[in-house]
Amino acid sequence: MKGSIRETRFENGLVVLTDRMSEVRSATLGFFFRSGSRHEPDELNGITHFIEHCVFKGTERRSAMDIATEQDRLGGNLDAFTTHEETGFVIKVIDDRFEAAFDLLSDMLFRPRFDKADLESEQRVIIEEIKMTEDSPEELLGEIFHREFFKGHPFGLSIAGTPETVRSFDAETTRRYHAQAFDVSRLVVAAAGNVDHDRLVELCNSLPANGSTGQLAVPSAPQYSAPIHIEQKRGLEQAHLMLATPFITAPDDRRYAADLLANIIGGGTSSRLWQKVREERGLAYSVGASAIMFQDAGVFSVFAGTSPEATREVVDIVLDEMRAVVSNGVTEEELQLAKDQSVAAILLGLEDTASRAASLANSELIHSRHIPVIETLSNIEAVTADDVRTLALEFFTSENIAFVALGDLNGLKIDRAGLSV
Repeated sequence: MKGSIRETRFENGLVVLTDRMSEVRSATLGFFFRSGSRHEPDELNGITHFIEHCVFKGTERRSAMDIATEQDRLGGNLDAFTTHEETGFVIKVIDDRFEAAFDLLSDMLFRPRFDKADLESEQRVIIEEIKMTEDSPEELLGEIFHREFFKGHPFGLSIAGTPETVRSFDAETTRRYHAQAFDVSRLVVAAAGNVDHDRLVELCNSLPANGSTGQLAVPSAPQYSAPIHIEQKRGLEQAHLMLATPFITAPDDRRYAADLLANIIGGGTSSRLWQKVREERGLAYSVGASAIMFQDAGVFSVFAGTSPEATREVVDIVLDEMRAVVSNGVTEEELQLAKDQSVAAILLGLEDTASRAASLANSELIHSRHIPVIETLSNIEAVTADDVRTLALEFFTSENIAFVALGDLNGLKIDRAGLSV
């Protein structure tokens, strides 16, 4: 499905991107801020996520109920998220409701009320969210992993913060940080579907600057550690584990090879780990690998949930597959299958306005330019088996392998020698 990409860059830093698809009746609008949890000072850990919640509580013109009602009237498809490096608000509507959607988002994001009672109410909601994470072994394992792998860095802190930090976010603190982190100078507006670029630029001209004189801290690059951390948690039927190594960064040209490597090892039902851990030995329901890339850091990780007594066996299988790639690389058949999966996901995403808007924003946030689909497909096709093995040789090293596990694991012993690749 063909699109027409346009961009406008304002002197104040605001970037407006559109992907016009005149043959559809839907439109997706996203406001993406270059502000995430890594930009927060430690004492304000969680405040970006807190603000993401609180902008739904009311503005100068709308009550929380008004926002909820209008969201439903527009289609009920308004999503918000906070990551380590960005915060986003995305709404998908019928094309003739696009300007109403812009008015709603801009009002929420630039004129939030931050009423004291509303903030206190949302503090309680987020504290319950934190408790919910603690009750979910998979999510809790992720929190533990980040804490240990990125020790002493904002990546190691929870995006949601702690109950103590969340309770400290009063109206003055919240308004001050909002003015810094949610300013138009940090904003990328991306839209896809039956949208008019020039009209969107006109609408963006009305966005107010917050007038903040303060600047967010420039985060330093993280230093990796290679922890071996086993956290005992009784009452769990399964052991949840992760093995990980440092990996390439998001802007790295080798990112295409990195994604293919993760897919071959554990990216789908035909991957090595899925077949060997689940299908052949029946040791896990869920097992996989992923490549997570930030602006100045990256992580290759393998995750699995298995019985406590099978944990060592699963770890050995994972290490065997990492060793196999280091020693022998990957086959041309495996590589082509991974390429086919990646290309299919990209081409199918072209049919969805939300996927196309997200792609526009991600390219801008990471690379400061639009990357055409044909360029991405060409780069994927250009990856060789030698490229994939070279990555494994560089990053799959024994001294850098981290192991984190959660469960009823009193008898499990893992040392550095036991994580040899």
